[in-house]
Amino acid sequence: MNKPEAPTSLSRDVAAFFAELGLPAESLSQGSTEIRSPINGEIIARVRFADAAEAKAAIGRSAEAFRQWRVVPAPVRGELIRQLGNELRAAKEGLGRLVTIETGKILSEGLGEVQEMIDICDFAVGLSRQLYGLTMVSERADHRLMEQWHPLGPTGVITAFNFPVAVWSWNAALALVCGNPVIWKPSEKTPLTAMATTALFRRAAARLDNIPADLVTLLIGGRDVGEVLVDDPRVALVSATGSTGMGRIVGERLARRFGRAILELGGNNAAILCPSADLDLALRATAFSAIGTAGQRCTSLRRIIVHGSVYDSFVPRLKKVYDTVTIGNPIDGSTLVGPLIDKRSYEAMQKALEAAAQAGGKVHGGKRVKGPGGDDAYYVSPALVEMPAQTGPVLNETFAPILYVLRYENFDEALALHNGVPQGLSSAIFTTDLRESERFLSASGSDCGLANVNMGSSGAEIGGAFGGEKETGGGRESGSDAWKAYMRRVTSAINFGHALPLAQGVKFDI
Repeated sequence: MNKPEAPTSLSRDVAAFFAELGLPAESLSQGSTEIRSPINGEIIARVRFADAAEAKAAIGRSAEAFRQWRVVPAPVRGELIRQLGNELRAAKEGLGRLVTIETGKILSEGLGEVQEMIDICDFAVGLSRQLYGLTMVSERADHRLMEQWHPLGPTGVITAFNFPVAVWSWNAALALVCGNPVIWKPSEKTPLTAMATTALFRRAAARLDNIPADLVTLLIGGRDVGEVLVDDPRVALVSATGSTGMGRIVGERLARRFGRAILELGGNNAAILCPSADLDLALRATAFSAIGTAGQRCTSLRRIIVHGSVYDSFVPRLKKVYDTVTIGNPIDGSTLVGPLIDKRSYEAMQKALEAAAQAGGKVHGGKRVKGPGGDDAYYVSPALVEMPAQTGPVLNETFAPILYVLRYENFDEALALHNGVPQGLSSAIFTTDLRESERFLSASGSDCGLANVNMGSSGAEIGGAFGGEKETGGGRESGSDAWKAYMRRVTSAINFGHALPLAQGVKFDI
């Protein structure tokens, strides 16, 4: 159901929040690049882009900050992140609303994104006292082997529009407690949330003594700024979120200079619906994973592989959900589907649906609907496409609410369909059969970095490492031991005796 009521002036909302943060009013009108809200197409700011020369200078300042920050004890670094978490708690409502205004995701998801930032700060504070190395047994008498983890260096973070602040926090919270300064290049589409978050970080830093001035640097700019981050040898690590095409370029350029990369790229996520599945649970999980954020998550469900015995009972129910889901102003609490980010995304969706129809697919939904802003905003009904085979557009990720439905008859066939795409981010299975779920999680099951049982493909918690395989890039962020990517490992051998035995029994007497 479409909800066309127009929101209040979004630019006034943005200006009011910036004023609360102490950001000058001119920060919203200091440049020529227009920032429009996907909610109604309104221009909410005009920002100035940095150029390559400014980016190089910023990297130099970050390198100097690294020399200071790396010698600060890790628990002291953790205190800074604790203060950042407190600032985020205080600003959750305002920042969450700004996320919604700038991205078009529904308000509960905007607030949830800020909560994710708070959660990773809590995780990182604890981590600041747990940057553990190992002690190993030596083969040589009176010797000890040990490893330590040391700060790596300036960390570049390139984020995408769909999670404009949470992904930054995954990287920044860990990088900072690990002893690294952070240089942030946000998406050109969502610089305002980055400006607000940076202001909150500065508030946190002001509460403490001796925090380097350029510990967190914000670089709003285009591709030229990103290229400087990727090519400069002073940037030890670049974490980049975006398309597979972008990742191929970034990964290759970093490899040329032996820079370290964390790549979070495309996903073409699937769920297998087995005969024993709880269909009510699966219906809710499928709807959220496929429709939530208007299909603009890297973990959004793109394919559902349904057993023939439940196909005719499940798919009509799913179509009914698609027909009745509330589409409209994402600030309205009753809305479940907001707009696509821009016209380009809408056109990509229509192109994919046309290709699916040409390949024999039965398209349900996918039409443009009226929303706030008229022709300046791009609201669509989510699309359900029953496909005869996994061909054509099914093999590609389209960043829009398109769910391809495939039928299977035996579990090996389902796994082959599931793994038969170039991407490998997130996956799910709905079953109450222990053998099926364990097979799905085994080495011969899902080939993705995330594998869920009886839940959808989206909605990862920060406690686990996040990332995928194949064309998803292989990087890991957030929880578990993802922190190790932001540090360098040193293995040391200590001789506390008087003799000098050599390893492997080597003799070298002089």
